[in-house]
Amino acid sequence: MQYQIFVQSHAEQGFVASVVGMPNVSVEGLTEDEAIAKVKMALESQLAKGKLVTIEVESKAVTNDPPPPMSLAGVFAQDPTFDDWMERLAVIRQEANALEDVG
Repeated sequence: MQYQIFVQSHAEQGFVASVVGMPNVSVEGLTEDEAIAKVKMALESQLAKGKLVTIEVESKAVTNDPPPPMSLAGVFAQDPTFDDWMERLAVIRQEANALEDVG
């Protein structure tokens, strides 16, 4: 099997090599070649302890469509602060309308 290795140069550490998709397989080396050789050994050791398995997961399509308007009807019916909120919203609208009339 082939694996992608991410190699990054670090001033203090030399090079760090990591197996893409396997965050727990990461090593340091003085040179790029040394880091790659070490990460290969680390990956082989990791795979000797377990295995990669491919699974299929069914997912429902996620849509960004808004819910139908009537599905939200009455959602705040039991909220004791709803009337206060509606009154405050009416004041904000009146203030905004007054600013539009002036401007």
